[in-house]
Amino acid sequence: MANNTKQIAKLGVFTLAIMNVTAVVSLRGLPAEAEYGLSSAFYYLFAAIVFLIPTSLVAAELAAMFKDKQGGVFRWVGEAFGKKWGFLSIWLQWIESTIWYPTVLTFGAVAIAFIGMDQVYDMSLASNKVYSLVVVLCIYWLATFISLKGMGWVAKVAKIGGLVGTIIPAALLVVLGIVYLLMGGTPQMDFHGSFFPDLSNMNNLVLASGIFLFYAGMEMSGIHVTDMENPAKNYPKAIFIGAAITVLIFVLGTFALGVVIPQKDISLTQSLLIGFDKYFAFLRASWLSPVIAVALAFGVLASVLTWVSGPSKGIFAVGKAGYLPPFFQKANENGVQRNILLVQGGIVTLLSLLFVVMPSVQSFYQILSQLTVLLYLIMYLMMFAAAIKLRYNMKDAERPYRIGSKGNAMMWIVSGLGFCGSLLAFVLSFIPPAQIATGSNAVWYSVLVIGCIVMVVIPFIIYANRKESWIDKSASFEPFHWEGN
Repeated sequence: MANNTKQIAKLGVFTLAIMNVTAVVSLRGLPAEAEYGLSSAFYYLFAAIVFLIPTSLVAAELAAMFKDKQGGVFRWVGEAFGKKWGFLSIWLQWIESTIWYPTVLTFGAVAIAFIGMDQVYDMSLASNKVYSLVVVLCIYWLATFISLKGMGWVAKVAKIGGLVGTIIPAALLVVLGIVYLLMGGTPQMDFHGSFFPDLSNMNNLVLASGIFLFYAGMEMSGIHVTDMENPAKNYPKAIFIGAAITVLIFVLGTFALGVVIPQKDISLTQSLLIGFDKYFAFLRASWLSPVIAVALAFGVLASVLTWVSGPSKGIFAVGKAGYLPPFFQKANENGVQRNILLVQGGIVTLLSLLFVVMPSVQSFYQILSQLTVLLYLIMYLMMFAAAIKLRYNMKDAERPYRIGSKGNAMMWIVSGLGFCGSLLAFVLSFIPPAQIATGSNAVWYSVLVIGCIVMVVIPFIIYANRKESWIDKSASFEPFHWEGN
């Protein structure tokens, strides 16, 4: 018995902290916050306190509670509020990632455009709608076909791509910023500005709400809480260390861009590549620009691969329990959710065609990013509310990890903070940012409001029309606690 215990590898505090950093950190959003200069650090810290940390702690308790049951957020919300709301939450997690693909792939298209050595031509190509549309669809469908090959392929590409396309470039960007300043480079950022932004100006808050999406996905780390030694003590440590490293990377990376690019010249889609170009030119090493462009493009492919196979697998498992028609339950010979991936690809293709409607690649990028934030935040609002509700309707359930040693006060504080932070970001996300030309305000509000309504109504229609014949008899899906009673 003792030998068996020794064979079980337990995650250390620092190991889990680094896993969280790898899962969350993405460089594509840095230019949006570089708009704010020194006060960007305030937004990163604020979002970490009211969203990143609460999300991680709440997800840890819920994941540990239901560690032996399928469903993820469907299970958590369903146990608290019923199947209909559980289905809405898993649907939103899947559909928001589907809408997110064109935005992250737009960044990939820009990275590929900068593989050339002529920056003026590269910038012109990156701004071309037809070029962006073609590259977005090519990368997405490549990621889909790799996903259809099974998790073995996905794991290999995602592991290498995460290191080469995110971690190394992030560290390099910060180092380049420090070297630039030490060698006498002229900083374009005003380091004498205020850390605290002008919160009376609504325009200062709109782009900042996008930071919540930077930190999204931390709920997935909750699944590892039972893999730790003494999780009650060590898991919060790992979360706070991981959050600190994540915030540090984001703050220093944003500063590194602000140091080399004047605020008026910052572009949401191109500035990361332009920043690297300027640093390499300063060091007379411009030959490195195409190398970093290839690395970042590979990182985008790896990131998309991870998400293509993730949320779609969750809704596939729930669908087999009778929540989706049999068409969506079809898998290929590798056990991969083939039809869901193909439908997902169709939605991504249609969304990508919005390029022809929006005034620029940058405005398309921003409006889809905002819609993604809105849909994901609805899911988070339900998750935080469910965590509080479950303290009362499942008060005797075993909780291997628990927020607060006794009573429910700490759960109310942590979940309440996360709920209020998510609600604030949700409201702010509807306001068009003044810093970006998004075209007609009517188009902006129409896409966001109608998009939210349609995406929330669809799962209710599917749920209302579900049939007994939809249940896959070979799939074992554990009943909810209130069904057992």
